[in-house]
Formats: sequence, structure tokens, C-alpha cells
Amino acid sequence: MSQNKGFSLFIFLLFFVVTAFAQTEPKPVKDALTQFIKLYNAGEFETLFDKCSAETKTALPLDQFKSSFTQVKKQLGNMLNAELIKYEAPVAEYKATFEKSVVGFNLAINAQNQYQALFFKPFEAANAGMTTAIDGSLTETAYNLKTLSGNLSGSLVTPKNAGGKVPVVLIIPGSGPIDRNGNSDKLGKDTLKANTYALLANELGKKGIATLRYDKRGIGQSASSTKEAETRLDDMVEDALGIINDLNERNEFSKVIVLGHSEGSLVGIIAARDAAVNALISVAGAGESADKIMTEQMKKQPSYVFEGFNRVLDSMKRGKMTPNVDPSLYRFVRPSIQLYLMSWFRFDPAKEIKKLKIPMLLIQGTTDLQTSVTQAEKLKKAKSDAQLLIIPNMNHVLKEAPADTKHNLATYSNPNLPLKPELVNGIADFVNKLK
Repeated sequence: MSQNKGFSLFIFLLFFVVTAFAQTEPKPVKDALTQFIKLYNAGEFETLFDKCSAETKTALPLDQFKSSFTQVKKQLGNMLNAELIKYEAPVAEYKATFEKSVVGFNLAINAQNQYQALFFKPFEAANAGMTTAIDGSLTETAYNLKTLSGNLSGSLVTPKNAGGKVPVVLIIPGSGPIDRNGNSDKLGKDTLKANTYALLANELGKKGIATLRYDKRGIGQSASSTKEAETRLDDMVEDALGIINDLNERNEFSKVIVLGHSEGSLVGIIAARDAAVNALISVAGAGESADKIMTEQMKKQPSYVFEGFNRVLDSMKRGKMTPNVDPSLYRFVRPSIQLYLMSWFRFDPAKEIKKLKIPMLLIQGTTDLQTSVTQAEKLKKAKSDAQLLIIPNMNHVLKEAPADTKHNLATYSNPNLPLKPELVNGIADFVNKLK
């Protein structure tokens, strides 16, 4: 909104990445919000500071805290009300109406009801419905599959004038709270708006290839009774298996091809063992277990975060949870996702891919900040007959990007950037040559 263009972001503590298993806002959080509004409007910032956790006070000393809130109040005025958008422990997300603007406001408290996170951002409507304009030669229809835990909702894109059965590519999304279009509004300041899967469906459709993309369980329109702490990687595999079996039972397509992106690569590899699949496409997929990948990625974090992560990781490798973790580690190893991570760690993609006896295409970009070319090479070494396609200057959201981190990440929030042409052409050539 235009009224927010001049609004600067103020992060008063590390904002935790959370998944999309929404809960009812608990009373302590409501009380904390009421208290915050009262103190903020009264300009009692020292009192507000006193009610923050020790970690918050360390991250933002009193003088910086007062200065930041003074600037916020000057820009926004008093807070008139706050409407709960969602609560995903420990963070409550609100649509906050101030005298001068409407912004997003996230709040988290610790076990002692002290403020542990306070985060302002420009307010935006959820981007789950964001998509690219579907080409006029294509038809997009709603897809729904009932599951034991709820339902999976997606979009099926097919060519209008195919003149017979066409192949269909099932797009399995990557890690985190990702919707059918490859987007997420549940990553805090790291909101993802690349539109990757919607763009892929559109481009493959124009080449005569149908696609099915879906919201992960608990995301978008895919309802699930499974809570975050109860979710395992096996659940993701079960969802993919259900859709693959459904596509085969429909008997509407000439072939069923699985395309897994990022974590979805492993999900697709495992699912393809137990379902009738004609081929597998791995895009930005890991070639070694997730604990090794995460350890490598965590080396980029501050030393105290890396060391804390390693301590929790060591416990998880022994099959033990760490119920209390430092706030700086919440986005990586909070207690509610530790069992999921343990279920993920036990799979070695290189070992799993050896079990498949179907045609495979391995795709990797050279400027991918999350997955290196080395990972694709490990998969290729494990499955020598797989085709390997390395695409220069393609990043993790499958778009043209430099190696520079800042400019690379900028593509994550630009839904209008096209996919790398080599990606679409490579997939289409592979699919069309399948026997």
C-alpha cells in the first residue's frame, strides 16, 4: 500500500521462521498484546523494555530500544487495534491499525510472559493465491484429494487442444510452509514470492505437458489435523504417494512424472519407490543427508548460533530431543520440529536414488545459495545412468541470478521474473523423449 512505502522495518529480536499449523491465540499472548498497546500508546518505553526477556534486552539495549520505538511512533502514531491473522507458537501475527497506517505486527512471549520478539513490517495480504496468468492455450482446474489427516488441494493445468493423452508432471514443493505456487507468507521477514511452481506449470503447459502442483499439508487450502510437532517427512511422502496413485487411477495421462524441488526431491525419490512412476526429475535436490546439509549451511551463521545448533544436532542424532533451545535457534531446531528433522536425517538421498529403476533427470543451478552443484554430482555418482543438467546462473528459485547474496535473494520476492529457459527446455526435452 502506498501509505507504507516510507515505513522502515524494525526487528527487535530474532524473528523465528514458523510453519503453518495455526492455533488459537492463547490468553497470555492476548494479555501481552493489551499490555503492549497500553505502554506503547502512553510512550512508556522504559517500562516496556523492563518487561522484555534478557535476550531481547541484550539484542537491543535500552537506548536503542527507546530510539527505535520513538521513531516507530512518530511514523505510525498510536495503535488503535490489532486483528489476529494467525498464531503459530510462539509467534502471534496481527494486522495492526495505527493512526497513520496499517502494518503487520508480530509478537512472541517466553514462558515468563516476557516479550521475546516484537516485529513490525508493511502489511500485506496472504500471498497463497498469487499466481501467474495462465496462457490462453491452457486450462487450470481445482484439484482436491481427501487424506487421512484432511485434504490436499492443488491446481491441475492441461493443454486445451492436446488431441490425446499427454504426460503429467507432479510438482512436489520444497521445505517449509510452501504453497502450490512456490510462495509463502509464513517466513517472517523472509517472505517468499517467487511464483516458481506457477511459472513452471504455465511454461510446461505451453509445451504440451500437464502439471499438478499442490499446497503442502496445513498450507493454503490443504487442511490437516496433524500438528507441527506430530509431522514427519514420512507424511510428506505419504501425501505425494496419494496424489501419484490418484493420477494413475484417473487414467487421463500418458505418463506420470515426479518432479521434486529442494526437499521435494527426496520426497519424490522415496515416493517413486512405492508408486507407478514413469520418470523422476530432481531439481536442486540434496545428494547427502539433511543433517550434513544443515551443518554446512549453519557455518554461515554467527559462531554462537553454529555451536548451539551442533549441540542440539548431536542430541537429535542420538534420538534425543532438546526441549529448551536458545531463541536464536528457534527457526532451525525449535522443539516442535526436532522430531521432523530426525525423520528427515535418517534418509540419505544418494542411497535412496540407487533403488530406483526409472529414467531420471538431475537439475542444478550454479548460483543456488542453498544447494550446491556438488550435491547434484553426488546424486549423479550414485545413479550413473541419470541425466545431469547444470544450468549456469540459476538460483534456488530457478531464476537468473548472480552469485552475490543480496542480489540473488532479491529474486525470491519478484514473482514477475521468468524461469531460466534452460530449465523449462531441459524438462520438456526429457519428458518428450520418454518411451
